[in-house]
Amino acid sequence: TMTFEILAIDAVVNIWTAEALANRPARKSFYVDKMRVGQGTFEGVSLEEMIARMDAAGIERSFLIAAKVGVKHHPACYQVPYAMVADAVQKYPSRFSGLAGVDPTEGMAGVRELERAVREYGFIGAHTYPHWFEIAPDHAKYYPFYAKCVELDIPIQLQVGQSMVYDATYPRRSVGRPISLDSVACDFPELKLVGIHVGIPWTDEMIAVAWKHANVYIGCDAHRPTYWPESFVRYINSFGQDKVLFGTDFPVLPFEQTRADIDALGLKPQILRKLLRDNAARIYRF
Repeated sequence: TMTFEILAIDAVVNIWTAEALANRPARKSFYVDKMRVGQGTFEGVSLEEMIARMDAAGIERSFLIAAKVGVKHHPACYQVPYAMVADAVQKYPSRFSGLAGVDPTEGMAGVRELERAVREYGFIGAHTYPHWFEIAPDHAKYYPFYAKCVELDIPIQLQVGQSMVYDATYPRRSVGRPISLDSVACDFPELKLVGIHVGIPWTDEMIAVAWKHANVYIGCDAHRPTYWPESFVRYINSFGQDKVLFGTDFPVLPFEQTRADIDALGLKPQILRKLLRDNAARIYRF
């Protein structure tokens, strides 16, 4: 086991308990065969086991996503109940924080649910997967949610970059081009937008949007740091040092290996601390 001097904040983590996995498609071919998630992890990780793994990786806190993975009641889709993440946060408040998934097709009912998650459950941000709805981030359907995030003063994470085929019966278009955040940032200059999953293969586009807009940030999750584009590593280590948040998208990336990979990049010490901890703490107001 390695020792890590900086205690990290993992901004992108999926709740992976047996309870969370019970009412959703298994997708073994995606997670195990394609993304190389270990079989044991794939089958479920209790909150206690997750905390033990976080401890081994020097991760103090994880943001757990109550993800809305497509529309309700479609056999290829599932939505993690807000209450399930709220229970985990309530059980281990010093280790977990909640992010509320957004389904842009839900309209004002979804907006009110998001507000309840923040005001009643103490969730600290919103999260959405544009490709699961095949609705790009600059579509009008998101705007009521963006306005509510500004009102509540919470950031929203959006998966940008290419989406995979998660279910062979339900392939989804990659609608989350990073440049689509440009319009949103222009229309909502107060909204903290976090483009997660690096923006690969449009990483330079993601960097450009984050460079242009004070309110746009990048999540470095879901792609192993060993294989990050060189331009992204340079960006983190220079003018992007205040703009990138550490994340794993667990179970897609394992905690400990990801920390070791980042250590191996040879980032300047003060920049490493910003990436692993300070940027998330500032953006999410810890």
